[in-house]
Amino acid sequence: MADVREPTATRARAAGLSDAEVRLAELAWIRDEITHGPDAEATERQHARGKLTARERINLLLDDGSFTEVEPMRRHRAAGFGLERNRPYTDGVVTGWGTVHGRSVFVYAHDFRIFGGALGEAHAEKIHKVMDLAAAAGAPLVGLCDGAGARIQEGVTALAGYGGIFSRNTRSSGVIPQISVVVGPCAGGAAYSPALTDFVFMVHNVSQMCITGPDVVEAVTGSRTTLDELGGADVHARKTGVAGFVYENEESCLEEVRFLLSLLPSNNRELPPVVETADPPDRSCERLRDLVPADPQAAYDMRAVIAEVVDEGEFFEVHEAWAENVICALARLDGHVVGIVANQPQTLAGVLNIHAAEKAARFVTICDAFSIPLVTLVDVPGFLPGIDEEHGGIIRHGAKLLYAYCNATVPRVSLVLRKAYGGAYIVMDSRAIGADLAFAWPTNEIAVMGAEGAANIVFRREIAASDQPEATRERLVEQYKSELMHPYYAAARGLIDNVIDPAETRTVLIRSLAVLRTKHADLPSRKHGIPPL
Repeated sequence: MADVREPTATRARAAGLSDAEVRLAELAWIRDEITHGPDAEATERQHARGKLTARERINLLLDDGSFTEVEPMRRHRAAGFGLERNRPYTDGVVTGWGTVHGRSVFVYAHDFRIFGGALGEAHAEKIHKVMDLAAAAGAPLVGLCDGAGARIQEGVTALAGYGGIFSRNTRSSGVIPQISVVVGPCAGGAAYSPALTDFVFMVHNVSQMCITGPDVVEAVTGSRTTLDELGGADVHARKTGVAGFVYENEESCLEEVRFLLSLLPSNNRELPPVVETADPPDRSCERLRDLVPADPQAAYDMRAVIAEVVDEGEFFEVHEAWAENVICALARLDGHVVGIVANQPQTLAGVLNIHAAEKAARFVTICDAFSIPLVTLVDVPGFLPGIDEEHGGIIRHGAKLLYAYCNATVPRVSLVLRKAYGGAYIVMDSRAIGADLAFAWPTNEIAVMGAEGAANIVFRREIAASDQPEATRERLVEQYKSELMHPYYAAARGLIDNVIDPAETRTVLIRSLAVLRTKHADLPSRKHGIPPL
């Protein structure tokens, strides 16, 4: 891009303007160029792809009129491969801050119209600047990612820019909320920054993330694929677990980003925002008595239980389409934000497996980092058995959830709705690993395993020696249930604090969290623990 200042100044002087007016005319022209981008055709091409521009996205994310831009006049200084003749303002990324629901939020947005949003030295330094400002101000950072990776013409200088982003992502982890909104291609190094952030949003048919593109995959493996098949929104929402949220369009996606920010504190030194609610804290939940079948083998939807308990029945589920046998959600109880971890009997009977353990462990860690109390709703038959799970590392992955709970110092309340068997009971925030308060419904069965399996092991000789083995087995199963699996066995031994009427669930949880609000717990003095990564 040629320098437009002199022609603009010449025209202004010819019109009889003063030197001050000439300078203002120059500023107005430059601002117009910055705001509207390189050319109208570039904007039309972006819209033709079904995508918004960087500034349109920022305007949807932030409160009206709140955006303040940083370094809009930044231009690259690279030479070679024609770059010296193409030096657009912003260098392909819009950075700054504004407010969401009146609270400060920092943002950067790749502008795909300029160099395809590719990252160069100046581009990276602008992102570094806004990341440093966010960390210093203690405010959330949102990245609107729509870039083609490193700017090849700038070589390793561009790659070094990614290193600065990654190190800042890591230093800010657990300090300020970091949200990535993938609204275009993110290939190579561009994919790793979202992976380092707390939450990743994607849009169907718009977002893609991959380390190597389809051409490289075909060249190396001979397999043909498309960008969506390789790393589209559905892939990362259902298979990889990279994306926590997926939406049909950018407008609904950015609206939900705003909602998530309303549930998070600005930083790790603050508590999440509290709102007034018309939902009474002592509201009885009689419907819960019928929602959960007493038969431990019967399926039901745990989401219905959560909706019955939380304020206004509203909750925000994370990774809804991945590892569906466990639910992780943010909600409010009496206006206060809580993190809910719950087994989902509707999928795989609610067992814990590799992906479920990873999903829940990450969520527990995020909640603990940002002072969000944890409520764990337990209905778990155990860990998923099988060669694939064992060889896939269920021991190590299951230990991630165990580590996350044991390391969490936020208020923790658990509730056994129905069954809690074996090691999975311990892992699901039992009293034994540090839950502050543990409750159970009268339908609970807390045991090493189900009665049938236990009886087959404990009484195998007696059953084998019987003339009527099936009748003997049934009698011994009932004996085991009556002695070790009745609802009050765990309560009698102090493993749960009380057995409650399901209708009292909301009231008990709210009162428990209220008394724990001033909880203080210190971790051992150490640089950091060594989780089973």
